[in-house]
Amino acid sequence: MNQEKMPFQVWILTLAAFAIGTAEFVIAGILPQIATSLSITEGQAGYLISAYALAIVIGGPILTIYLARFNKKTVLTGLMTLFIIGNILSALAPNYHLLLLSRVIAGLVQGPFYGIGAVVATNLVSEKMAGRAVGQMFAGLTLANVLGVPAGTWIGLEFGWHVTFCVVATFGAIAMLSIFTSIKSTGHSEAKDIKTQLMAFKNPMLLISLAITALSWSGFMTLYGYLAPIAMHITGYGESAVTWILVIVGFGLIIGNTLGGRSSDKNLNKASMFWAIAMVVSLIAVGLTIDNKLLFVVAAFIFGITSFANVPAMQLRVMNHGGEGQELAATANISAFNLANAFGGFLGGMVLDSQLGASMIPFAAIIVPIIGLLFIAKANRNEKSIKTSTPIFAN
Repeated sequence: MNQEKMPFQVWILTLAAFAIGTAEFVIAGILPQIATSLSITEGQAGYLISAYALAIVIGGPILTIYLARFNKKTVLTGLMTLFIIGNILSALAPNYHLLLLSRVIAGLVQGPFYGIGAVVATNLVSEKMAGRAVGQMFAGLTLANVLGVPAGTWIGLEFGWHVTFCVVATFGAIAMLSIFTSIKSTGHSEAKDIKTQLMAFKNPMLLISLAITALSWSGFMTLYGYLAPIAMHITGYGESAVTWILVIVGFGLIIGNTLGGRSSDKNLNKASMFWAIAMVVSLIAVGLTIDNKLLFVVAAFIFGITSFANVPAMQLRVMNHGGEGQELAATANISAFNLANAFGGFLGGMVLDSQLGASMIPFAAIIVPIIGLLFIAKANRNEKSIKTSTPIFAN
């Protein structure tokens, strides 16, 4: 059987996703250092996650509507330039409020980049490879967690957290040059007007798909964003151990992303339900093993697998229902992911600074994803009934 190869340009998008993903998630590793350095609580440092995520939620769709009319190569290059500026400002930030502002600037890039990039990636391959192309691009996010976040954490420990952001900006520059030299200018469709794109949101299935992402994903950042304080204050690991714990969890994310892409191409409905349940179970497992050094790391690794196995299914479901507004739908889904990240950042920070403490974070993390399961069940039922009724109305 002839295996279709993944085009080189998709790998370039993976590199850019790696830089952007590292910028978003690296706070998880350097959170205790930022808190100490700026004389704030770890919960307040966690709100840097929420600020970045909210910039994506609000800025992403607005920027995408505006940028959809332009040449995709120019747009992706311009977005990476803004990303570099945001991270240089983070590196130079002398206080909490300016760091917060620089995070917002860097965060504006992620929604439109992933949304437009995902459409570019699917256009580069045949339909049967669409799930894998999106999965491949999002593998940049998983790699960010395996390599970028632990490396950024280590750099932060050795040289200070400011240097971490300098390195992230450098990766952004490499990605920008690669996009500029390798992605063809012809890779953009004629601009669809704003009204046409917004009409896609009249489809209730698209709205349910976005709700699934926002609800089911919220458990991820509630735990992941606070793995460092949990490992240090509850499980009893030293500061230097956080780096390799993040590496192990990151490997779980890569495995999950691969399994999720393949299972979504096979059966999207079954895959989305299975992985969403698995993630809830894994969060409970982390909570129950929090006092045991070995079991905690094993449970966190499994959490990594189950959480990222959800990503291709969520993105593909939204793109399937995006209709004429596929780019805006894909970007809205990035907003949904980050609404979940912002909520997770707030929830984890509140629990951490409260009397409950870090050990309750994994249990707090399951509340919203359980509601997400109900939405997945509803979406699966609706899609089943649409499929069975389609032949009657077919031309």
